[in-house]
Amino acid sequence: MINIHNLSVSFQGDYLFEGITFQLTPGDRVGLVGKNGAGKSTLLRIIAGEQEYDEGQIATDKKVTTGFLKQDIDFTRGRTVLEEAYEAFSEIKELEKKMEQITVEMGERNDYESEAYHQLMVDLNDLQHQYEIVGGYNYQGETERILKGLGFERKDFNQPTDTFSGGWRMRIELAKLLLQNNDVLLLDEPTNHLDIESILWLEEFLKNYTGVVMLVSHDRMFLDNITNRTIEISLGKIYDYNKPYTKYLALREELRTQQLATQKNQQKQIEQTEKLIEKFRAKASKATMAQSLIKKLDRMDRVEVDEDDNAVMSLRFPVSVKPGKVVIEAENISKSYGDNKVLSGIDLFVERDSKIAFVGQNGQGKSTLAKIIVNEIDYKGHLKLGHNVEIGYFAQNQVDYLDGNKTVEDTMLDAADEKTRPKVRDILGAFLFRGDEVDKYVRVLSGGERNRLALAKLLLQPFNVLVMDEPTNHLDMKSKNVLKDALKNFEGTLIVVSHDRDFLQGLSNKVYEFKDRKIKEYLGDIDFFLEQRNIQNLREAEKRSEVAVNKKNTTSEGKKNYEQQKKQKSLQNKLSKIESKINKLEREINAIDVELQINYDETISQPNFFDNYQQKKNDLDVLMQEWEELTQMLE
Repeated sequence: MINIHNLSVSFQGDYLFEGITFQLTPGDRVGLVGKNGAGKSTLLRIIAGEQEYDEGQIATDKKVTTGFLKQDIDFTRGRTVLEEAYEAFSEIKELEKKMEQITVEMGERNDYESEAYHQLMVDLNDLQHQYEIVGGYNYQGETERILKGLGFERKDFNQPTDTFSGGWRMRIELAKLLLQNNDVLLLDEPTNHLDIESILWLEEFLKNYTGVVMLVSHDRMFLDNITNRTIEISLGKIYDYNKPYTKYLALREELRTQQLATQKNQQKQIEQTEKLIEKFRAKASKATMAQSLIKKLDRMDRVEVDEDDNAVMSLRFPVSVKPGKVVIEAENISKSYGDNKVLSGIDLFVERDSKIAFVGQNGQGKSTLAKIIVNEIDYKGHLKLGHNVEIGYFAQNQVDYLDGNKTVEDTMLDAADEKTRPKVRDILGAFLFRGDEVDKYVRVLSGGERNRLALAKLLLQPFNVLVMDEPTNHLDMKSKNVLKDALKNFEGTLIVVSHDRDFLQGLSNKVYEFKDRKIKEYLGDIDFFLEQRNIQNLREAEKRSEVAVNKKNTTSEGKKNYEQQKKQKSLQNKLSKIESKINKLEREINAIDVELQINYDETISQPNFFDNYQQKKNDLDVLMQEWEELTQMLE
């Protein structure tokens, strides 16, 4: 379908990539990966025909159409969501225009027996036939289906596009691409601004797509679920693997190990040759041999290995003081924005050390409740924070609060107090702002750098409850992993709003789904939530089928399912509490083991040391036994 042969692109004399060759065939779903600046977006633009290249050829089959989702989107002001989405059907809209012109002309004439009138009827019939062939009678329903799948509601369809945020306008552009039925889809970060349900919908759409998909994404799970091939751009070359992202990583590491060994052997050979050259240069009789060796070195194809960028931020969230057992107690919370009611009658009870995820479609109130908890917006109802609760808050638009005219260091110094001001440089270093980088102005920072700076500011104030709204925006995979590990090890209470399933996996022990102005509790992590949602969807389908056959049986089955759910919820709750106790005991025992290694005599001299130490181990064994029994019961 598309053949790329010996493609080269350079900037100011330096090659971004040189002589790369590969093919794209129907059914290929390619994840395009590489370091920042490797040329991923450039390659997408070249394939889309939006950027020139220096050398090589790109050949495509005749009539192949390409759709390109890019980050910068321009909309014509004044169009509604539906009108903008209908722009995907340029051929259909042109046919509609022609049919309307003929219909108007026929209505204005009364020479029904004339040859000219008869020709108008023939032309209209031909246009209607062509209109049917290109899907003119189905495109409106298909448009509504796609828009709903991407999170729009029917009430949004007739709203002007300029009333929506950039993220929602991105969805409209994605809807247009999906509606065009292109042969090739080029997608640059398509999951940005999508909620979990929309991401799942997009995954299913792309899995069933028969053309070519090439995408750039930092969503590891999305890449694994969609792609069947990975192309990496590294040091101006490409590495092509017929594997999804995670399997590619394993193969890439094997290849890198081989490359390093080859490079090491080659370097030895080069050093030996250089020694011979130096030795032969001193002798006139060996001068010819020295020149021959020099030419040999010049012709040698040096093995280059892309060094792993292991510079990732070092992040640890310390707990300020221990709060009371109940951290947050909310009752009958409601919030409206004008006529738009977002939350209604919400009750929330958060205990100390809970790890909670807020999930659900965009616009369902997740960020709103987070803002209510941190007292950033007004609301109706009652909310009480527990004893000694100190909240740290990372807003979804946290980077918007940064002053672009300040330097990185000044931003931190202005937010610090007397205690934390001496630590500013150390904190910035942990977040990869080192040396002259602290003197950069905020306005020149990338999205990921601004996000890291906003995270660094969090550590300037003490907290024991952490509320984070979409903290992974603009973070690369390594930084996301560091942040996830820090949150897993955080010994305080965590509430996180996120659509990133890979990030949420194993992070929470409780999930609250926001839907229809209410919240629903799931006792487990994101995988448990998605599993339960799938079960519920299947159950709803079964119930609808059973109602058609026997309403009584459906009611009985519903009661049975409810009792099963209730029992499972109780067991899962017990399991979560035991896991929390196990984690705490393991940390305490590990800390004692470290102390024994560092200072054995002083440690064992503590009163009743061995009794207390053994008791912790005994308690851990009992908890592990309980955990095993509960796990078997749940299975």
